[in-house]
Amino acid sequence: MGLRVGVLGVGPVGERIVSALCERKFPLDGEVTVMATSARTEIIDGKTISVQQVGEDIFKQLDLVFFAGREGAKGASLEWGEIAVKSGCVVIDNGGDLRMYPNIPLVVPEINMDAVTKDTRLICNPNCTTVQMAVALYPLHKVARLRRVVVSTYQSVSGHSGAAIDQLKSEFKQIASNEPILTDPSIFPCAIASNCIPHIDRFEKNGYTREEMKMVNETRKIFGEPNLLISATAVRVPVMIGHSESINAEFMEPMNSQKAIEIFSSSKLSPGVVCFDAGHDSSEWHYPVPSDLEKDEWRDAVLVGRIRDDSTAPNAINFWCVSDNLRKGAAINAVQIAEGMLERGLI
Repeated sequence: MGLRVGVLGVGPVGERIVSALCERKFPLDGEVTVMATSARTEIIDGKTISVQQVGEDIFKQLDLVFFAGREGAKGASLEWGEIAVKSGCVVIDNGGDLRMYPNIPLVVPEINMDAVTKDTRLICNPNCTTVQMAVALYPLHKVARLRRVVVSTYQSVSGHSGAAIDQLKSEFKQIASNEPILTDPSIFPCAIASNCIPHIDRFEKNGYTREEMKMVNETRKIFGEPNLLISATAVRVPVMIGHSESINAEFMEPMNSQKAIEIFSSSKLSPGVVCFDAGHDSSEWHYPVPSDLEKDEWRDAVLVGRIRDDSTAPNAINFWCVSDNLRKGAAINAVQIAEGMLERGLI
């Protein structure tokens, strides 16, 4: 017997949740119910999908619903979360409004699926940059316990919105035609084509952006390490899909690049991670790049490479990390949470 499943939101993440449910053969009772603020039709995976206008009555007909709608003061979880739960749904929320609520689990299945219990009816998906960093760092943390992390991100425009993808395409065409670049300040503060913008989300009083502080606070919650030292710089780059991160990690116990490579290379020790490093004696270094995510075998993984010792500090390493922000960073992680609940008989 399958579950009656709904998806609220039809942007890039919502579309990929619908696709992932089919790809992974999630047990469905009928078609996925796709909802938005207004009724319309959308094309998903080449199929015309009827999108229903969201309303309280729809949730009463569902067992499980994924929220992939807008964030902010009128985010989907704030507007519909309690209604959906009271209607009998389990809610897996990709928005950022409720992630730091202490009584709501913030889950990366490879790390803290135990945070979900039989009484849990609302679970939050972390931010995309947090997901890939956490999946890569946690296997090392289990072995040597992290002391400090410094991370710089190189985030694709799809992390902003579908409109941002269109903006980048438009700017590339304008450059190719030797035309002036027409920017949209409602998307990016300046042109993104041939540019890097160290500004994602709004700035906080401490000088960091909300995106950067998400990586700090969410990682601490997922790891159960409220005092873990993390410093982040988030940068938007002219890439369509796929976030990259340069990570410096310092540990309390012995750690070096060779040990990290051994851990990353074990699917048992590092679930969801693919290690590109052949070792320091390799005549040709191999490292992941966002275009590697187009390959089926890697599109849902966290790819790591450029693993090397930090010569300035003991028990410290540097590495490079790449993942699909729309899939593993959002849609796949959400569906994996639902799969984990099914396996444990929680839904």
